[in-house]
Amino acid sequence: MSGSGSRDGGRGGLVTVLRAPVAARTWRELGFVLTGLPLSTLYFSLAVTGVALGAGLLVTFIGVPVLAGVLLLCRGFGHLERGRARALLGVALADPAPVRAGGRGGAGGGKSGALASMGALLKSGSAWRHVLYSVIHFPWAVFSFCLALTLWAYGWSSLLYPLWFWVFPAFTNQPGLQLFQNDDYSFYLDSPVAIAATCLAGLLITLATPWVVRALTGVDRVLIGGLLGRSRLDDRVRELETDRGVVVDTAAADLRRIERDLHDGAQARLVALAMDLGLAKEKLTEDPQGAAAMVDAAHGEVKVALQELRDLARGIHPAVLTDRGLDAALSSVASRCAVPVKVAVDLPGRPVAAIEGIAYFVVSELLQNVSKHAGARGAGVDVWKSGGRLLLQVSDDGRGGADPRGGSGLAGLAERLDAVDGVLLVDSEAGRGTVVTAELPWRA
Repeated sequence: MSGSGSRDGGRGGLVTVLRAPVAARTWRELGFVLTGLPLSTLYFSLAVTGVALGAGLLVTFIGVPVLAGVLLLCRGFGHLERGRARALLGVALADPAPVRAGGRGGAGGGKSGALASMGALLKSGSAWRHVLYSVIHFPWAVFSFCLALTLWAYGWSSLLYPLWFWVFPAFTNQPGLQLFQNDDYSFYLDSPVAIAATCLAGLLITLATPWVVRALTGVDRVLIGGLLGRSRLDDRVRELETDRGVVVDTAAADLRRIERDLHDGAQARLVALAMDLGLAKEKLTEDPQGAAAMVDAAHGEVKVALQELRDLARGIHPAVLTDRGLDAALSSVASRCAVPVKVAVDLPGRPVAAIEGIAYFVVSELLQNVSKHAGARGAGVDVWKSGGRLLLQVSDDGRGGADPRGGSGLAGLAERLDAVDGVLLVDSEAGRGTVVTAELPWRA
């Protein structure tokens, strides 16, 4: 079996090598290299000329708009290069973050807005990376163009030499292509052996050229990805903006939940209690026993309302978490779970209150899922610190099959964790229980 697989793999590799010179990918990569030289010449000329002119004019104010214009022009070059790489190399790069002016214009805002835009361009690292690409890509484009075109021309012309060498004896006084000549001797590719050797050399060059071109475009991929794409800082800013939106949405949802719980729970119960006490007051002189019964019922309602308020306060932020930390708070949550839960907390101290609160609510939500959906006989909660991370693990021996995309609440937990650079991992095979691991930054 292994020998057959090796033979199939070797045959497939040979076919790939033989088909490479005529493959569509090879022609696209060659097109990228050949079109790169004239474009890169234009980029280089305008970038160097513009930067030199702008730098020389910085002694006057004229140099500032000149430099800003060059930076904007180079960003346009980058847009063209990303499109060329997408079409010919299959490299899909996100556009860099737009350049945003930091200030606002008031009266005369047109002038101040233009100055702010020029200042933002001059301070934009992305714009300067585009200028750098326009400069350093030129010598590489010259090298790539010359090497790729030379190999391609020599390879195909030598491979096809048997089809066109007759041109020399038919239209010139030479028996074939002349390789060299000195005073006493000339060597022509005219004998069958020389023609066959030329064809063989052309075949080898033709087969090797696609891989050389692929290596050349590999460098282009690195240059375009490193200088014309989004920087890590841009990605981080975008991620933080997304996380901020998640945090705001989560906070708004929590406020709506609290308002709904107050309105439908404790508030409604207290309104009914006030009405009952009013009726008891009216009956106090006419029917003391009935009034006493109503007061007794109202007393029970007060206890229920107090319990609802305690539960609501615990849902917002439990006092035991603030006073005694995660160990006691998680033990309290575990005691209310529908199945037995073993809690093991091994922490050298306490993280910041925000991380501690998120950890508490993650474990609380996971234990609620165990109670409602897992069908488990038991569960476990483990909390420990590893390096600069706080790790939580909730496991059960239930039916398994939990899917974060299935609307089980796990997707919401993952978003909440992601908002603080946390991670949620779910391992839940059907019939083998569920293990959910959450990772949070420690931030003591």
